[in-house]
Amino acid sequence: MKSFYNTCILFILSIITNQAQESLSAKLLDSISQKPIPFATIALNETSGVISNETGKFQLYFRKKTKLTDSIFIRCLGYQNKRLLLKNLKDSIIFLNPKTIELNEVMVSNKNYTVEEIIEKTKENIENNYEFSFTKSKLFYRSSFFSNILKSDIKIKKTTIPEFNQRFIDSVLKVIPKNADNYTEILANIYGKTGDKDLQKLDIIKSSKLYDKSKEVSFKSFEEKFNKIIKKHIKRDSYFKIKSGFFGTKEEIDSSFFETYSNDETDKTKAFLDAQKKKEEKRKKNFLNYRKNSIHNIRHNSFIFENSKLNFLEKHNRYNFKIEDYSFINDYFVYKISFFPKRNADYKGFIYINTNDFAIVRVDYENVKPLKTFNLLGISYNYYLKKGTLIYTKNATNKYTLKYADVKEGNKFGIKRPLKIIEKNKHTRGRRKQNELSSDIHFIISSTIKNELIVFENESITKANFDNFIEKPKVEPIYLPKYDPEFWKGYNVIEPNQAIKDFKSIE
Repeated sequence: MKSFYNTCILFILSIITNQAQESLSAKLLDSISQKPIPFATIALNETSGVISNETGKFQLYFRKKTKLTDSIFIRCLGYQNKRLLLKNLKDSIIFLNPKTIELNEVMVSNKNYTVEEIIEKTKENIENNYEFSFTKSKLFYRSSFFSNILKSDIKIKKTTIPEFNQRFIDSVLKVIPKNADNYTEILANIYGKTGDKDLQKLDIIKSSKLYDKSKEVSFKSFEEKFNKIIKKHIKRDSYFKIKSGFFGTKEEIDSSFFETYSNDETDKTKAFLDAQKKKEEKRKKNFLNYRKNSIHNIRHNSFIFENSKLNFLEKHNRYNFKIEDYSFINDYFVYKISFFPKRNADYKGFIYINTNDFAIVRVDYENVKPLKTFNLLGISYNYYLKKGTLIYTKNATNKYTLKYADVKEGNKFGIKRPLKIIEKNKHTRGRRKQNELSSDIHFIISSTIKNELIVFENESITKANFDNFIEKPKVEPIYLPKYDPEFWKGYNVIEPNQAIKDFKSIE
């Protein structure tokens, strides 16, 4: 009887243990500085795993019931690898020890190469080291968008419309949201040939969009919000025409505003505004294609492609390189090399090159000057920020493929020009012009977008496999008015930061 009870207890304990080990959530900290450790790889039994976020947090779901012998493996740049038995994990904090480099390791691996020789060998080995054939990759993608109105002024110069006085205009500005954020998340398989935009197909498994509909900030939403407020004050049989080159009820851009400027300036300004609006239309019109292109751009904007803007290898003569240190990444002993412009180049940063095969396994980069500017007819644009991290690991065919990408971009848009509002009525003779408001407007909007991508699995496929897969073009994300911790339960994703967890729409 005692043996029977012992067997039952053991059985119950095993069930509890298995249930408790369906997932693992923890935070990685430096054992000395106590600071969070981002971009660490956490895997179960050396198989595909997840990446810790910028605060060191991660959550790993297990596909099947774990065993007492199962372990997780943790690897990160500059830290000792760590293996932990799942049964011994009792704390949500995991400490990693910094890895020191022994002098003999440097002497054996260095082989007295100059930094110029290392860069040259790295460039020569691109074709051999990286995967350029057809693959099927399972990935998770998150896009976080933030916008802020830094300035919003409308000063009345003249008005014959009693309702449209300075007090009314100020009340309109108060209604327009000063900031907004939204988050798009996608779990998908992508089929295609790396680097070829025309050979990409996306199979979305699950997707969500977290945003507050009342706070959307864009060219079109500004027009819609402004016009909606104005319509509340329209008399029967009247309508309003807005002339600014930014807002517009009858036309996207009212050509009458540009009559005093040269054709060349007018064409350039219209083309710029049209391009911005088309980007928004493309984003809203076809979710699958827009996000497929976004994922492709992240993967393609890499040093391994000749036409990449991250061109420190292709146009290495524009950069200075310096060996800064040696370190370990995923058991690779690497050179840590800094790069910075010596001529007309855009980026600076650090590259980590495997000392054995001269493959770049990680790059951290940021721009050193604005990447694009526009300033004409009161319209200004400054693409002032682009920084990121790319991490590569070997796949089953011993080729390096992108494992993780974190790219942040920032820009500012400004408009400083006259604004006219003209009231018309169809029952009035002549041009039907009744009243007019004349003012000056000054808006500055700052936008930041952060894209994250983690690739869990890579599988080589044939061109026939690619051709046979058929996309589902009408797939749409599930709208979430607030963060739902249950939405991605059971799926390995990038652990959300606190801003996402705290997000909630205000109805």
